[in-house]
Amino acid sequence: MSLSRFNRRHLLTGATTGAIATAGWMASQPVQATTSNEAASSDTAPEVTWRMATSWPPSIDTLYGTAEEIAERVSVITKGQFIIQVSAAGELVPGLQVLDAVQSGTAQCGHSAAYYYVGKSKALAFSTALPFGFTARQQNAWFYQGGGIEAMNKIYAKFNTLAFPAGNTGVQMGGWFKQEVNSLSDLQGLKMRTAGLGGEVFSRLGVNVQALPAGEILLALELGTIDAAEWVGPYDDEKLGLQDTAPYYYYPSWWEPGASLDLMINQDAWNALPLSYQQALVEAAAAANASCLAKYDARNPQALERLLEGGTELRRFSDDILQAATAASQTLFEEYANSDADFQEIYAGWKEFRNPIQKWHSLGELDFLRFANT
Repeated sequence: MSLSRFNRRHLLTGATTGAIATAGWMASQPVQATTSNEAASSDTAPEVTWRMATSWPPSIDTLYGTAEEIAERVSVITKGQFIIQVSAAGELVPGLQVLDAVQSGTAQCGHSAAYYYVGKSKALAFSTALPFGFTARQQNAWFYQGGGIEAMNKIYAKFNTLAFPAGNTGVQMGGWFKQEVNSLSDLQGLKMRTAGLGGEVFSRLGVNVQALPAGEILLALELGTIDAAEWVGPYDDEKLGLQDTAPYYYYPSWWEPGASLDLMINQDAWNALPLSYQQALVEAAAAANASCLAKYDARNPQALERLLEGGTELRRFSDDILQAATAASQTLFEEYANSDADFQEIYAGWKEFRNPIQKWHSLGELDFLRFANT
C-alpha cells in the first residue's frame, strides 16, 4: 500500500497518544541491541530487509493494509534503509502459523492475533480479547497505562518473541448463522468457525468449534462444513461474502468486544537492530494501532447499511445464551488461573484493571449512547 504525498509529509508529525505512550514504555525498558549497532544517522544506518508473515489475505484491506502501513511507516522513518516485505496468509506460512514463523526466525516479524496461538499458552488470549473483556479503548488503556505490554511480553519471551499492539477491530459482530438460534438449546451440535477463548466457551455451550483462516470461511459455509461463522464485522464480512450463504447476523460479540492485533518480532532479529530501528518499529506499531481502529469505526456503519439493504437479518443473542456464556467464561477463567501460573499472573491484574474502567465507561458513555439513540 503506497501512501499519498500528503500522508508521507505528515507521517512523522501526526503522533498519536498511543505512539507517545509506547515510546515512553520503550524508553523505560532495557535495550539489548549492542552499542555498535546504534546508528546515529541515515549515513551510517545499515540497510536491513525483513520478512513479515501475516494472517490476512489482501482482500481484507483493513488488516492486510495495516500490516502494509507498518512496513511503509518504518521505511519512511528510516529513510528507506529498513525494508519490511509483507506476505499474505499462505505465501510464507499458513495464516494461523505466524507466531511459529516468528519464533523460528522464518519471518523476522509478523502481524496476527495472539489468541490464534492459545495452544502455546492460554495467556496469549489477553493480548487479543477475552469473553466479556475489554473494549478497544479499555484494551489500549490496559496496554499503555496498565502494564499490559510488559505482561504480554513476559509470555511472548517464552517463544523468542516480543510484541506491540498494532491494530484493533473495535467491537465485533456475533457472526453469520444459516439458521436462527433463538435459545441456548439451538447451539447444541452447531458447527461454527470462531477462535480464542470465546471458542472454548462456545464448546462448553455445545458448539462444535472450528478454527479457520479468513480465506477458508466462505467455502466451508458453502459446503456445509460449518453452520455458522464469525470473522470481524460488517466491512470485512461483506468483503468475504459471508452474507451470501448465511442470512442471520447476530450480535453482540460477547467474546470480542475489542480485539487487538500484534506486531510480533523475533527476539534475535530485534536484538540485532540499531536502537533507532527498534524505535521505528515501536512508533509504526502504535500508529497502526490507532489507524486500524479508525478505519473500522468509519467503514462498519456504511457496510452494515448495505448488508441490511441486501436482505441481511439482524438478530440479538438471547438472554439465556448470554447468561450461559457469562457463567461459562467466568468458570473457564478461574480454571485456567488455578492451573496455569502465567494465566493467573496476568488475570489478577487484568481483572483489577477491568472492573473500575468498565464501571466508568458504563456511567458516562453507555448511558449517553442509550439516550442519544432513542
